Amino acid sequence: MTSPLRIIIVDDHPIFRQGLRQVIEKHPEFSIIGEANDGESAIALIAETQPDVVILDIDMPKMDGFEVVKQLKEKALSTHIIFLTMHKSEEMFNEALNLGVKGYVVKESAVIDILQGIKTVYAGEFYFSPQLMAHLINRKKQITALYKQKPSLSTLTATERKILLMISEQKTSRQIADELYISIRTVENHRNNICHKLHLKGTHSLVKFALDNKSELHD
Repeated sequence: MTSPLRIIIVDDHPIFRQGLRQVIEKHPEFSIIGEANDGESAIALIAETQPDVVILDIDMPKMDGFEVVKQLKEKALSTHIIFLTMHKSEEMFNEALNLGVKGYVVKESAVIDILQGIKTVYAGEFYFSPQLMAHLINRKKQITALYKQKPSLSTLTATERKILLMISEQKTSRQIADELYISIRTVENHRNNICHKLHLKGTHSLVKFALDNKSELHD
């Protein structure tokens, strides 16, 4: 028989914790192994019990949920986190995702969402209350827009890619000119064009970019 998932509930409202516990414990595949009512005691309890899943409120005394997650990362305490909150703001939702939290459930629908949320997040997948899907769509749009704006090797010509590869090999403009049978001035023009296309300023940033992307330049 598979052992039940070990769960901790962290929330500063005891009545809410009790109600959530009752919902979860109706299902034998889950086991509540502890509760905490503030961020500091939550970290201590997680360190002691090593739970599979932590259901974590964002607004708490002493240390909020965001800070708890940051502390867990610093202490290398690995567990699956589900934020449980009354907040539906896009800003807080994005902050949660930026911290690597895969579960975000709003309290008004916790009774409906929490069980599936636990299973999904423990499996390593994302779970969000349906009310938050608009935030997720907006986030994807913003990421896509940023990706399109990001300087890319695809904007370079074949010659510029070749010169960038030679820069990554620590070759001087004179060496590049000699190997490609072009003038040093032409090499410098190519370097300037590459910097312009990739929004780079200065020789150092160009060399750093070339070194960071050397593997892709061999393609």
